Amino acid sequence: MRFAGISRAQPLADLSLSLQKVNMEPVIDVQDLSHTYHQGLAALQGVSFTVTSGEIFGLLGPNGGGKTTLFRILTTLLAPSAGSARIFGYDVTRSAQRVRRSVGVVFQSQSLDKKLTVAENLRHQGHLYGLRGKTLRERCQQLLEQFSLSDRAHHLVETLSGGMKRRVELAKGFLHQPRLLLLDEPSTGLDPAARLDFWRYLDELNRKEGVSILLTTHFMDEAEKCHRLGILEKGRLVALDSPESLKGRVGGDVIVLRVRDPQALSVDIEKKFQGPVSVFENTVRIERPNGHEFIAALVEAFPGRIEAVTLSKPTLEDVFIHQTGHAFWSDGFPATGT
Repeated sequence: MRFAGISRAQPLADLSLSLQKVNMEPVIDVQDLSHTYHQGLAALQGVSFTVTSGEIFGLLGPNGGGKTTLFRILTTLLAPSAGSARIFGYDVTRSAQRVRRSVGVVFQSQSLDKKLTVAENLRHQGHLYGLRGKTLRERCQQLLEQFSLSDRAHHLVETLSGGMKRRVELAKGFLHQPRLLLLDEPSTGLDPAARLDFWRYLDELNRKEGVSILLTTHFMDEAEKCHRLGILEKGRLVALDSPESLKGRVGGDVIVLRVRDPQALSVDIEKKFQGPVSVFENTVRIERPNGHEFIAALVEAFPGRIEAVTLSKPTLEDVFIHQTGHAFWSDGFPATGT
């Protein structure tokens, strides 16, 4: 008796090693990926990262950071100018059809037919993947229950709230039971309660179904939920790690001083305390461990020159500033969504 791809004579030890190798292979493997548009805009510049099985991986960046370009490449809608991207070992350019059958996609723009019911949208999606008859009916019913949409199955999509529409989008993307979901700004336009609700379903898919997830986002709190995070800035990957590890790279507590002459005081602080100080948006910004103790020393050293002080633990916004030298949202970024 033989199984596809496995010889009866193959030693169990060798088979075990082969299976381990398969499990160790990345779900997504991006190497030196670059893309330049015809206008000469370098949207991506040498981006490399991997996503492992069962991981929630986030791509965080402002408009113009390169998120949408990268997402379009991963979803086979755009060929890169250089480098490679593979999903389950399939090249996204040369094996586009295999990639499309292997993933579920939720785009930022709505892909639902608003004049059809929820159930009709799911059935039509199933037909695209070759599902028919009893198999399709049972799968649709399962998803309606899984995403708490059973009572809305026969409602027109145009009558649903934004949060419910996103749940239908997620159900559509998961209809063919892919092992990987790709989501582009999935929470855009949702109110805080709907965003939390949507993330609850994502978390369940990840924990209970073992689905790997890659998503793009510009929400800091959303990025915090990811297992690992890549930060994109002007087409470059400037940081890559878990949210906690990234925040740990910031040199301790973050101290922000409001003063009359930020430039002059920053020079004086550097001279006296021998540490990095920056001027940021007309404030003095310092990263120091034991910030509360350092504030007392600052006030004593420069009486009357400090008008207000804030002290905080590092956030992902601070990580972005630490890596790039400017705020997450700034006038330097075009509002193109690339």
